[in-house]
Amino acid sequence: MEQSSAPLSLREKIGYGLGDTASNLYFKFFEVFLVYYYTDIFGLNPAAMGTMFLVANLWDAVNDPMMGAIADRTNTRKGKYRPYLLWFAIPYGLTGWLIFANFSFLDDPGMKLVYAYVTFILFKMVYTAINVPYSAMMGVISPHAEDRQELGRFRFLGAFGGGFLIFLSVRPLVEFLGKGDESRGFQLTMGLFGVLSVLCFYICYKATKEQIAPQVNQEAVSMREDLAFLCKNTPWLIMFVAGILTLTNVVLRGSVTIHYCEYYLGWGAEKVLWWMDLTTLFLSSGTLAFIAGCYMTKWVLSRYTKKHALITLTIINALGIFAFFIVPPEAVTLLFALNLFCSFVAGPTPAIVWALYTDVADYGEWRFGRRATGLVFSAAQFAQKMGITIAGSAAGYLLAGFGYIANQEQTPDALLGIRIIFCILPGALALANGVLLIFYPLSQKQTERIHAELAVSRARNNSEA
Repeated sequence: MEQSSAPLSLREKIGYGLGDTASNLYFKFFEVFLVYYYTDIFGLNPAAMGTMFLVANLWDAVNDPMMGAIADRTNTRKGKYRPYLLWFAIPYGLTGWLIFANFSFLDDPGMKLVYAYVTFILFKMVYTAINVPYSAMMGVISPHAEDRQELGRFRFLGAFGGGFLIFLSVRPLVEFLGKGDESRGFQLTMGLFGVLSVLCFYICYKATKEQIAPQVNQEAVSMREDLAFLCKNTPWLIMFVAGILTLTNVVLRGSVTIHYCEYYLGWGAEKVLWWMDLTTLFLSSGTLAFIAGCYMTKWVLSRYTKKHALITLTIINALGIFAFFIVPPEAVTLLFALNLFCSFVAGPTPAIVWALYTDVADYGEWRFGRRATGLVFSAAQFAQKMGITIAGSAAGYLLAGFGYIANQEQTPDALLGIRIIFCILPGALALANGVLLIFYPLSQKQTERIHAELAVSRARNNSEA
């Protein structure tokens, strides 16, 4: 693989962004619809589902550092990380669809639970195998900080473009394709999104290339030594905890969004257009606001440092989430306005977070003389998976603890529980995240100096190759 420092083209940025479109066609689907599907359609007990999420996601989280180490040690003519997009695209699409296949032989509750365990764990393993290398690519596609910030922006435009498609079309598609059978509707809808996700990963593979070549004469280092270097990387440790807080917040809130809209707000299947109900409009309009916020990332970073922008936006978003708790169900306009505001404010944050992770990876290379981009990004995803694990299992346990029973009128305790899970707990987690980020140690000047010194070092390494 040749070393290059050419600026990224628009084609490469869009192509890289489509990789996260593929990821979010499933991730956003799972974030909002999976708990509802498992409890209200597939028929799992909420507490049993919570235990399944805990077991499956703990196993999945362990896989992330392992996959990062494997990817770091992969060397092919097409790069270290990029080939995984080609190898695992079809398994990714297929295993995601299997979760919702709901075959006719699954009529026994015990068999349903076993099937849920097997398919969910299998999908999560494939998700790791393709997404850890995909995320690590962001650190090697370009050596330029400006390009990486742009990659982060395009990545999350792609991600929430995929999310918008999910929120806008899932409920209408389930209704149209299922013709009254929600189980069948979910099965066919996920088949469509599975095919689309495979195509997006393939386009990402074809449109991108790795510009930063592997280090020459780098001494072989064991995974244990790599992990030891990582644990000494203080900026990464801060971002690790922040990742747990962020994903716990996002997934916990997303897990009960349908429950909040249908049971507490009482929207049900009330239509605003012939094909769109209020819940679909709530989800899709919020995603459009998020995309608009994501588009503002470049403007935000032209005026504020990554650290200060992230802290401010995170705390403002936390306050907005808290505010949902005091808005009554009949204040529909205010609910929509608050959702648009929170989504817009949160829009720039994912791109900033992943840009910070590239800085963290560079800091590790500069500080310890060891480039382990795959491990840095896989460990970041490990933190996020821990957040997903906590949130997914907590949602099931909390719903059961508050007395939630699927497909029935909910008790006042159950409705209060749904509001706490949707508003109070995510807001508290977001606020804690904003406070934690104050302690992130790398300043903008330090980061720029590290980038400059690494550029000299990489040029020297390339001349030796």
